[in-house]
Amino acid sequence: MKRKLFSFKRFMSIVKKEFIQIKRDPISLRLPIAMPVVMMLLFGYAVNTEVEKISTIVFDQSKTQESREYIEKFVASNYFEIKYNVGSEKEMSELIDGNKAKAGLIIPSNYASDLKRNKTPQTQLIIDGTDPTTARTALNSGLLISELYSRTFKEKAMKKIGISAAKTPGVSINSKVWYNPNLKSTRFTIPGLVGLILQNITLMLTAFALVREKERSTIEQLIVTPIRPLELILGKLIPYVMIGYAGFLFALSLCVYWFGVFPVGSIGLLLLLGFLFVFCSLSMGMFISTFAKNQMQAMMVMVLILLPSVLLSGFIFPRESMPMVINWIGYAIPLTYFLEIVRGIMLKGVGISFLWNDVIALLSFTVIILTLATLRFRKSLD
Repeated sequence: MKRKLFSFKRFMSIVKKEFIQIKRDPISLRLPIAMPVVMMLLFGYAVNTEVEKISTIVFDQSKTQESREYIEKFVASNYFEIKYNVGSEKEMSELIDGNKAKAGLIIPSNYASDLKRNKTPQTQLIIDGTDPTTARTALNSGLLISELYSRTFKEKAMKKIGISAAKTPGVSINSKVWYNPNLKSTRFTIPGLVGLILQNITLMLTAFALVREKERSTIEQLIVTPIRPLELILGKLIPYVMIGYAGFLFALSLCVYWFGVFPVGSIGLLLLLGFLFVFCSLSMGMFISTFAKNQMQAMMVMVLILLPSVLLSGFIFPRESMPMVINWIGYAIPLTYFLEIVRGIMLKGVGISFLWNDVIALLSFTVIILTLATLRFRKSLD
């Protein structure tokens, strides 16, 4: 009897079988719903090139009504948010070095007296140039705010006194960009790229580690041995630590010798903290491999981790411009802290005293993720 070229019964059997397979694969079942939601939320809220509320320090040596009016113009613009009032330039420098603020406004002690004597006082705007996007916004808006204030002040003086604009006092602002005076984007992007590449490499290296064992059924051989979960996890991590760290050194050498971005700070400290981030990223990959049933699942979970890492860590877009909820999510991403470390050392030349918060966060992530991976792994076929 001649077989049919197409059997609807056989066709429906295959369809039914695939639905059963998908039902048994919860990650594939939820991904079509989860991925659009995640991407729409991330791109809708996190991707914002308009920088507002730049964290700013004020060093007001005048402390007069006139100086307060000048500061208020910066606040009212919505581009600057006064986070700190300091009593010295040293305090301002320490806060900018510690990445607590991106700009600093210095008002001289003779500010009000110069205005009253028809002289032009000179204020100063200090800008952290490590992030060119934020720095350009601070520079342009700072100059514009000061110019508009000066013009308004002159117009008021003209109406009040009845003299010409040329004889009326104004305010002159002198801007200075630290760490990246030319506002080159490569000096901001390339060090961050070292961290991003490092995370991608290490995640891929270990995300498939246990998954391959499951797919090849070699995990059964591990189950019958007396190896403990922690021994297995660490044993699998160590070779990849060496490979991942070699990748970090290679990426760092490209950063220095190809793109010409030389570390300003301690190279030894950067190499040490780079090793910590390698171990942290590898632990993340190992955690993924403990619950992913196959390499496709592992790859899908990696995408869900890598995409937020690019958008929310501050790699490209300033975190200050993100909504508060999205900004807080960025604190749950290890790459966020390593970017602060690598840019702090390479561009600002800061030491461990300014980075210890980021170091503690990375160390905590490593311990927590490694512990979860160990607890998650069960020497069973389930």
